[in-house]
Amino acid sequence: MRYGFAVDTNCFLRMFSIFSRGPEFMNVFRSIILILALAPLAYYLLAFYCIVDYFGTQRRKRIEKDFTPPLSILKPVRGLDREAYENFASYCRQDYPAYEIVFAVAEPDDPVISVIENLQREFPERKIRLVTHIARKGANNKVNNLCALVEAASYNHLVMADSDIRVDSDYLREVAAPFADPGVGAVTTFPRCIPGGNLVADLDAIGLSADSIPAALVARKIEGKVQFAFGWTMATTKKHLAEIGGWEAMANHHSDDFELGNRIAKHGYRVELMRKPVWMVFARETLGEFLRHELRWSIGLHNVRPAGYVGLIFAQGLPWAVLAAIVAPSGAAAAAYVCGYLVLRLGVTWTAGAWGLGDRIVPRKVWVVPLRDAVSFLVWIAGFFTDRITWRGIEYHVRRKLLVPVQPSLSGLPLGDEKHQS
Repeated sequence: MRYGFAVDTNCFLRMFSIFSRGPEFMNVFRSIILILALAPLAYYLLAFYCIVDYFGTQRRKRIEKDFTPPLSILKPVRGLDREAYENFASYCRQDYPAYEIVFAVAEPDDPVISVIENLQREFPERKIRLVTHIARKGANNKVNNLCALVEAASYNHLVMADSDIRVDSDYLREVAAPFADPGVGAVTTFPRCIPGGNLVADLDAIGLSADSIPAALVARKIEGKVQFAFGWTMATTKKHLAEIGGWEAMANHHSDDFELGNRIAKHGYRVELMRKPVWMVFARETLGEFLRHELRWSIGLHNVRPAGYVGLIFAQGLPWAVLAAIVAPSGAAAAAYVCGYLVLRLGVTWTAGAWGLGDRIVPRKVWVVPLRDAVSFLVWIAGFFTDRITWRGIEYHVRRKLLVPVQPSLSGLPLGDEKHQS
């Protein structure tokens, strides 16, 4: 015990000595900042390697497109997204032998119902159904819809995608092909963007190539496999879904797409990424809408991967580059950090979006990445101080991965039982 006290005392005395000598302390502080500021640059190099490795392999990959089991496309919808009819119609134009499209809408006066009815008239050769009686299983309205959709689905293979996703005519063949391997339990994908037409929408869209895709591919490389899914496409089977407790087991969760992929992976199945991306149609957003969306994503990530969320500080290149430039011993050193950030950051974004996904928007919009990074850093900080989100017009708290409605009557539980969710 006395030895430990002596060590602690000596450490304290050395630290006091450093603090008492201003120039020496500033040199130590400067060195620490300059070393830590290299971490985001190292992350960008790792992300670049993961992107090139993944997309290079995907381009050489051959899939069995003749594996075509009948499929049920499940569409939980609420409200009207931009170009909703064209988004939905793309699923009706599939080059695939047998499939159905089942929509679920909870509110009888939802304007999206008229769009679905129009689809039924325009594509009489397609089996398009609408489910409107939605039992409340939990706080997550999307999952409530998915529970009803799985029950209504005619086929074992299920394909689920967000309502703002548009697909090419070979989409279902690309989704189905990995299931020829019985070791595959789920299929997901990346998106290309159809921009919303204003700067805020560009900030949102560029995040796919700048943040989401690099982060997912780095996680895939480090963990050795994919352990998540994205709402852009979530495909599985009734069998695999039943093994993880069905959507009912996730009815109070915030990140339902992450939960689906993570639970299937933990059951020993592989989660495969589709070879071909889908299209995500971005709305013309206001700054407030964008910030609420980003904060919802941040709070969700903070809940499902808290350690990873803290670790994002070392992937925040812009603030580190600015800080390094301020404390750098010379103008050349300051310029090196700023240029290193810009070259690597924009290079990763261009490689993921333009080269990897073939997204033609990225080369024209890559200049907005530093602006997005500034906003993302502030949102990341805010994610530590609030757990309140707005999702499709409903307010929730997110606590230990669970959604807790601000209005208790929306929880799906008897009033007074909400405490069991957290």
